[in-house]
Amino acid sequence: MNQSSYHVPAGGLPPQTALTTDRARFTEAYAVIPARTLSDITASYLPTWARTRLWVLARPLSGFTETFSQYVVEVAPGGGSDAPEADRAAEAVLFVVAGTLVLTLDGEQHELAPGGYAYLPPGARWSLHNRGAGPGTFHWIRKRYERVDGLDVPDAFVTREQDVTPIDMPGTDGAWSTTRFVDVADLRHDMHVNIVTFEPGGAIPFPEMHVMEHGLYVLEGKAVYLLNQDWVEVEAGDFMWLRAFCPQACYAGGPGLFRYLLYKDVNRHVGL
Repeated sequence: MNQSSYHVPAGGLPPQTALTTDRARFTEAYAVIPARTLSDITASYLPTWARTRLWVLARPLSGFTETFSQYVVEVAPGGGSDAPEADRAAEAVLFVVAGTLVLTLDGEQHELAPGGYAYLPPGARWSLHNRGAGPGTFHWIRKRYERVDGLDVPDAFVTREQDVTPIDMPGTDGAWSTTRFVDVADLRHDMHVNIVTFEPGGAIPFPEMHVMEHGLYVLEGKAVYLLNQDWVEVEAGDFMWLRAFCPQACYAGGPGLFRYLLYKDVNRHVGL
């Protein structure tokens, strides 16, 4: 995929002539944050990060979703951090959608361009800087890692979407595929962050109901998505946040691909 395949927030503000009516929703089962919500007035800032702003898309909330946070982070030229993560129990995935960022991981430098993907286990030694001429934008998904006796903590790794072959979902003839960055049989991992792709006309043909929480950021295209009992139109730049057991399905009507970055929690006992 090339750089234009990934939606990048532009910030700014809607004009005073814009209608207030929008697709923004927050319900007992799901939330939809439309792309235009990521404006200047909803941006946040973090200590230890220079020349950086971010939009918080998800955070644990009692009675809603509880396992993860997700940010879209914009780093200006010369910006970044030598101490990015304050919680040593947190694991993370970074996914770059614009610009070029330099990740230093355990002393080794990796240049992450659009499509660049990094998994960072808890306690990883890393820093991130923008040494380019334009802004760099990435998704930062964080989760408190759940340790299990007898299982090692996963190793850090860096890859690119372009180097990972999508896997067709059974019986779909390629209309629905998933780019998986972690082997599903690797039980060391307690979260998966994948990219899901639908060809025009592709669909999830039944309402999925499962224990995994989801964050879905639309990277490209548009579709209608079933969330609980509501069919909602979504497009590039929108974010969907689903609590456990929220019914979900979708239909990608085209004219191009419909693609999203998907978080889910996996491979652990339910806490009692």
